[in-house]
Amino acid sequence: MSQSDRFGLQDRVLLEVEDMNTHLEVAGAFLFEAGPLTRPEGGLDTDRIREYVASRLYRIPRYRQRVEYVPFEGHPVWVDDANFNIQYHVRHTRLPLPGDERQLKRLCGLIFSQQLDRRKPLWELWVVEGLDGDRFALVPKNHHCMIDGISGVDLLETLLTPEPAKVFDPGPTWLPRPTPEQGQLLRDELGKRMRAPLALGNAMLRAIRKPRETFERAGDVLAGFRETRNALATLASETPLNRPIGPHRRFDWLAMDLDAVKRVKQKLGGTVNDVVLATSAGAIGHFLELRGVTQREQEDLDFRAACPVSTRADAERGRLGNQVAGLVVPLPIAERDPRRRLATVIETMERAKDSKQTLAAESISALGEWTSPRLFSALAKRNLSSRTYNLNISNIPGPPFRLHLLGARMTETYPAVPLTLHQALSIGIFSYSGGLFWGLNSDWDQLPDLHDLVLSIDKSFVELCEAAEGE
Repeated sequence: MSQSDRFGLQDRVLLEVEDMNTHLEVAGAFLFEAGPLTRPEGGLDTDRIREYVASRLYRIPRYRQRVEYVPFEGHPVWVDDANFNIQYHVRHTRLPLPGDERQLKRLCGLIFSQQLDRRKPLWELWVVEGLDGDRFALVPKNHHCMIDGISGVDLLETLLTPEPAKVFDPGPTWLPRPTPEQGQLLRDELGKRMRAPLALGNAMLRAIRKPRETFERAGDVLAGFRETRNALATLASETPLNRPIGPHRRFDWLAMDLDAVKRVKQKLGGTVNDVVLATSAGAIGHFLELRGVTQREQEDLDFRAACPVSTRADAERGRLGNQVAGLVVPLPIAERDPRRRLATVIETMERAKDSKQTLAAESISALGEWTSPRLFSALAKRNLSSRTYNLNISNIPGPPFRLHLLGARMTETYPAVPLTLHQALSIGIFSYSGGLFWGLNSDWDQLPDLHDLVLSIDKSFVELCEAAEGE
């Protein structure tokens, strides 16, 4: 049995593109009712939470692995961490009185500002007690090279349960695999390189056996390459949201009634995601106007959002790692009429859905694995460091049912999407049990007025609701 697990190309890029100011960590704030986990003498039973998390790790092997590198070639691999310590990864803190959500948001920003230690498994889980209303929070943080949005949902459903549970099995005893020697890592990588032409040859044979299907797919892939090239040929406009960022973060959030979002789409058309993008576009237009960018000036901006799309097959659910492609779409931030704004987003997204960019992204990843991951990693890093879009808007479908941690019901869940160079804001949206939860992650210095954007999102959605009521 192999003593290491090789990084995929996307995972490698996300590990290598990070620097001291861009911490590529997927995080969030999950709020719970504390009742069932309160000790008789008072306070939260954090030891029990830690023991429970430890009992579930056999289902998440990556959580007990650290990063090692192949000699000379430098490709990262996962190896078991013989020094793994659950006390280091599941951490406890308490909010000072009054323990309100504003204090929790500030704490989240502080946690998101701290880079994960590359010498250890790349995750942390903060247990935060003292939240008012007899509540506590979990603040998870995972390096993006471990998970994308869909695998993050799978991970959440591994740690939490649909039904309240009072007891749990401690799980099987874990015995770490021996850390492979440097020579073994090099031999494994050379073996992978030697097998690559065979894998490419097998793919070509499959293509020859189905010439019509292959020809059609090749045409779609070429179209995707052209669309991707055109999208990257010019930079998005520079805005107050696109300044050099530092290492410190602010985090804010708001919650919406998912049924209210669905009523808008039923009356005005589109999908839930279209309503999310139209709401975001209106909010950004309002926010930029507060920053002194007039509506007339916004009309001249080429403002783009990157919207991650999962390429993960159903059979691959439950596996960690990244399998996503990013659709880059323009947002009508200067459009003040909510109906026209949503109609424009619907039209734009219909064109994007017909786009072949996702096929191109899959082909690039496969080609990188067959040839030189280092070359493709360098090209991807160069692309990520340029301003090809203004912000990331990631809409993640979560479970429609309630989840529990040892009987404690999770009531709210706010995602934090990492920032990249020249992008001081990212927006994550997570649907869960009848709610649509928005998490806004930002640079501390560039967006001291982040809460104004939260209020703008609420205002933009109210505009859409009022337009829907008029139908």
